[in-house]
Amino acid sequence: MIHNGLAMRLRVLGLILAGGKGTRLYPLTKERAKPAVPFGGKYRIVDFVLSNFINSGIYSIYVLTQFRSQSLLQHLSEGWQSGGILKNQFIIPVPAQMRSPGETWYQGTADAIYQNINLIEQAEPHVVAIFGADHIYRMNLAHMIEFHENLNAACTIAAIPVHRKYAHEFGVIETGDDNRVLNFHEKNPDAPHIPGDPTQVFASMGNYLFSTRTLLKALHEDAADENSTHDFGRDILPKLVAEQQAIYAYDFQTNKIPGEPPGEAYWRDVGTIDAYWEANMDLRAVKPALNLYNRQWPLRTSSYADPPAKFTFDEQNRRGEAIDSIVSGGCILSGGKVKNSIIGRGVKIHAGASVEDSVILDNCDIGRRAKVRRAILDKNVRVPEDATIGYDLESDRKLYHVTETGIVVVEGARTPVDISTVFV
Repeated sequence: MIHNGLAMRLRVLGLILAGGKGTRLYPLTKERAKPAVPFGGKYRIVDFVLSNFINSGIYSIYVLTQFRSQSLLQHLSEGWQSGGILKNQFIIPVPAQMRSPGETWYQGTADAIYQNINLIEQAEPHVVAIFGADHIYRMNLAHMIEFHENLNAACTIAAIPVHRKYAHEFGVIETGDDNRVLNFHEKNPDAPHIPGDPTQVFASMGNYLFSTRTLLKALHEDAADENSTHDFGRDILPKLVAEQQAIYAYDFQTNKIPGEPPGEAYWRDVGTIDAYWEANMDLRAVKPALNLYNRQWPLRTSSYADPPAKFTFDEQNRRGEAIDSIVSGGCILSGGKVKNSIIGRGVKIHAGASVEDSVILDNCDIGRRAKVRRAILDKNVRVPEDATIGYDLESDRKLYHVTETGIVVVEGARTPVDISTVFV
């Protein structure tokens, strides 16, 4: 159930699409789905959408998985299903059910929902919230649902202004003065700009609210259409607009988060290595763009039995310290220095080592006097003594993945480790 300012009681069913391959995040997605990629030291990308649902009072949630789902399933099991977060209702992962006539994998976002249409029919909700699991953001769904209900909308699309040069990467929404959707342009570089601002377009965030009746009818019709790609952005939404259904765009910038200043909505599409690195860097500022310390809107995740981080030695050139950084539980900085970086769980940084402008995932070991700069180290990486990463990009390209902007990505090691504390 969800309660909003109008004192209405609604049955809201959450369906989270968490099956994406995340090919542009390779090699971080070599062994895991994009929603399971670690972020911010101790979290996973999927934790953001799940926290948004729970903090908004939505506790009936199905998570639809597909590609390389083991890490995601394990995280959901240990962090969200057995961690005591939910007392009354559920978060249930749903593997691909092969319910289509050809018994295929999900063919598109709409097909993923259609293959699980029985879950909607059994729950009989008033509203179905269909959200993706691959963005970094905070959102109060109660505010969006109130907007949806006040307009008696058939469908509401969460949207955010982005620069027009990115129109080819998004579904762009064309709206009237009342935010009613007039047209939907899927990844069209010539999509119309926001009225009065030729530099911006209104981009769909891939998050939707549907009245149950509208959704079920649209899914059945789409499944019967042999010419459809079975995608919400390409097929379902344009058809609803063409039918002059009550489709509205919800401006994410108006979203109200308890404990956060108004008008500072944060949303990042971490679809590339560079975007992922930049979003992590957003966390370590004195006044971070994304505040992890807002107790009124907590970011939830698995609860690990990690010891506190430890910093040892106080000698010249041998001082354990971290500056403008996030250091997770179980880390030991044994005379090593960290600056402007995000350090995951159980990382060891030895005497004389230096880590700067980097994202270090769990259980990495940075050897004595080693230097790491502008890099992402996947889990379990061992950096030998005196080695350098990020200082000679030509040499790094022979060993590692290096982006066009010079971010070095080192794949996770597969050496034997304590399986009770390390996850893919």
